[in-house]
Amino acid sequence: MSDTEIRDDRQAGRLEALGSGGGEVVGHIQYFVLESPARALVPVHTIVEPAYEGQGIAGSLARELYSIAAREGIPVAPLCPYVVKWAERHPDEAPAADPELLRAAREWLVAHPEGF
Repeated sequence: MSDTEIRDDRQAGRLEALGSGGGEVVGHIQYFVLESPARALVPVHTIVEPAYEGQGIAGSLARELYSIAAREGIPVAPLCPYVVKWAERHPDEAPAADPELLRAAREWLVAHPEGF
C-alpha cells in the first residue's frame, strides 16, 4: 500500500486509492455528505479492484475517511458494511456513530438512491 495515493473527490463523493504512478484507481469508498440533523460523512460502498485485494487498500481508505472527518470536525455515519467492521476493529480511530445520524443517513439514502 506504500505506493498508493489517496485522494478525496468530494464533488463525486469518492475517496479514491490510486495505484503506483497515481493514474489508475485501484479502490474507492463511495460516500455522501449528510447535512441534517448534523453534517457527517456517510460511506456507502467500499470497492477494491480484484487484482489489488489483500493489500490493505480498503483499510487505508477507511482510515483516511475517518481522518478527513476528524480534520473537518464532523462525524462519520457508516452505512458501508466494510467501514462498519473496520470501525469496530479500530475504536481509537473511529468514534461510534450517533444512532440519530445513522437513522438520518439511511433515510437520506432511501430518498436519494441515484448513484449508489
